[in-house]
Amino acid sequence: MNLSSTIKSIQDIMRKDDGVDGDAQRIGQLTWMLFLKIFDQCEETWEDDAEDQRKKYKSPLPEDCRWRNWAKYIEDGKGKKKPRIQASELIKHVNDVVFPGLQQLDIEGNPKAKVVRDVFQDTNNYMKSGTQMLAVIEKLDEAVNFHDIKSRGQLGDVYEQILNDLRSAGNAGEFYTPRAITEFMVKMVNPSLKKRETVLDPACGTGGFLTATITRLEGQISKKSGAEDRKAIAQCIRGIEKKQLPHLLCVTNMMLHGINVPSMIEHRNTLNTGWNDWKLTERVNCVITNPPFGGMEDDGVGNDYPSDIRTRETADMFLVLIVKKLLAVKGGRGAVVLPDGTLFGEGVKAKVKKLLMEECHLHTIIRLPNGVFAPYTGIKTNLLFFTKGKPTDTIWFYEHRYPAGVKSYSKTKPLRVEEFDPIVAWWGSESDGFAARTESEQAWKIDFKTLKQEAETKAKPHWDKAESLNNNASALVNQIKDLRESIKGEKDATKRTKPEEKITTLNDQIEALRQQAREQQSIGDRHFWPIYNLDLKNPNTAEEEIHDADKLLAKYKALLGEIDKTQSKLEAELSSALAHHFESDAKA
Repeated sequence: MNLSSTIKSIQDIMRKDDGVDGDAQRIGQLTWMLFLKIFDQCEETWEDDAEDQRKKYKSPLPEDCRWRNWAKYIEDGKGKKKPRIQASELIKHVNDVVFPGLQQLDIEGNPKAKVVRDVFQDTNNYMKSGTQMLAVIEKLDEAVNFHDIKSRGQLGDVYEQILNDLRSAGNAGEFYTPRAITEFMVKMVNPSLKKRETVLDPACGTGGFLTATITRLEGQISKKSGAEDRKAIAQCIRGIEKKQLPHLLCVTNMMLHGINVPSMIEHRNTLNTGWNDWKLTERVNCVITNPPFGGMEDDGVGNDYPSDIRTRETADMFLVLIVKKLLAVKGGRGAVVLPDGTLFGEGVKAKVKKLLMEECHLHTIIRLPNGVFAPYTGIKTNLLFFTKGKPTDTIWFYEHRYPAGVKSYSKTKPLRVEEFDPIVAWWGSESDGFAARTESEQAWKIDFKTLKQEAETKAKPHWDKAESLNNNASALVNQIKDLRESIKGEKDATKRTKPEEKITTLNDQIEALRQQAREQQSIGDRHFWPIYNLDLKNPNTAEEEIHDADKLLAKYKALLGEIDKTQSKLEAELSSALAHHFESDAKA
């Protein structure tokens, strides 16, 4: 039986166990068992290495928690295999000995122990049947040989398929990014092993971007490369994951990709680190990530973010953090998966994009079609590429389309990495400003620098007027303070009458001035903030003729909405003009 069939049969065994409910639990159960099996075989290698150096290897795990001492089958004198612990006692041993022992490891000064403890900190044993668990152990022992390079490669491929199954495992689908996307984004960012560039995924999920990075860096090793280059790969990658299941999956994934002690994968919430607690030494050369979007962080998380960009929406928080705290100040490169909602979002979302485009050169947006993350979500997504150190001038867009004959993506018919080949050929080099890029039916650009200058020119007179009106209102507020001070303690009502009447008049004038200021600010904002709507349609594609009645109705409603917006804008500007006219008459 090949490895793929073995894993499938293991999952079938788990389906018979009353304690394992659903794909996510089956995947989690399989992975912690696979992790311990692989770790045990890594320990065999470390034991051999220590012996070669005439040293003795000491395991960080308690003896009765090591795979070899409770799970691995033993042979009797006749060569017949039998379990170390009988089925009737196995679940009790796992629950009462193995898990507590691994969750309470002493990790001080021992990265191996830390990796294991972090993996098991919130992990659960779901299986209730010792008989079924023994059947799983037997198949793992027969099929998985981590010492064999060929077997290790096959296991990596099978593991990728296990991770792919997460896409249909309910909410767990959010932790998996299709391989085609991870490989393409890493290829375009192109981290350099020679320069020892560091790569971080602050929401690393199952580790797809990190494994793609490892593969990319390994491809830069030549016959001239020394042992230090191979060793440096592990030092170049970093990952942080908040939730238990994906952290477990990611750590195991790293081990399958040659990182035997993946202590660089942290189990914590990136967003929960205090704004001022991030250190300059934690900045990296590259951030490549698919942050969770659509969710909200817990109350209290992010409360110390700057007030104008404070939000609880996770994708926005990650984008702010990447720009301000994670990327190297000059030349740091970012590649992020974001939904359409980020591109057209207003309010705080627009301010987050403003921050991004003031501190980074957002040079490329790849627009993906529906279904890339199906069946987990059908939300349309985009790939944003940017470099820190200078503001955005020109933004290139590329509309990726379905291949011929494909109407949508699915779990069985996913996006394929070769579909990105035309984009790779078109990409060019940032060092010459992407001079080789050309516009086409799928590619276009906008001169954002000019758009911003024009918008600021239109908005500034209104903003200046709003500031002047607010200053006038503040001056009247000071007059009221003086008037109130003048009648403080005055008990004669006749002497209080005129100042109080004056205060009432001034309050009315203040409210009128502030209303005018709000209107002027609003007019200026309407000139300026629309430039941060990056949900732009391809201008090089002819508008599709619509025959579907529902789509026509939706388009008609959208057109009515645009008409209403235009009408509201005209009414506001007319109101402002009239207010200014009456104000001039009053002064006259």
